[in-house]
Amino acid sequence: QVQLVESGGGSVQAGGSLRLSCVASAYIYSSYCMGWFRQAPGKEREGVADFHPGGGSTYYADSVKRRFSISADNAKNTLYLQMNSLKTEDTAMYYCAAGRGRLMAGSWSCPHTNYNYWGQGTQVTVAS
Repeated sequence: QVQLVESGGGSVQAGGSLRLSCVASAYIYSSYCMGWFRQAPGKEREGVADFHPGGGSTYYADSVKRRFSISADNAKNTLYLQMNSLKTEDTAMYYCAAGRGRLMAGSWSCPHTNYNYWGQGTQVTVAS
């Protein structure tokens, strides 16, 4: 059974920081693209950051570059999203997700349309 369990959301003032965590089933974590998505009220879901444990580039949405960082603890099958310098526009439900990657020329890419496993979400609210 695939499991993705997020934690770490909450309310914070603009300029503050939060770290989200996602514990994943072992077989998912080791072979799938892992990423963070978010959805704000009235907006479409968007990719925030992702990578493939097997190697390849790490993706960040332009809106979060130099503020957010995705990382992983392989021993704990845990994915993290460190969010610094938070802005009010970062307010959203954040989801951990997993999906099949695409191997090309020895490097993995992570098409966002391939994500088909989702956590329950964790709310992040940034106040001005």
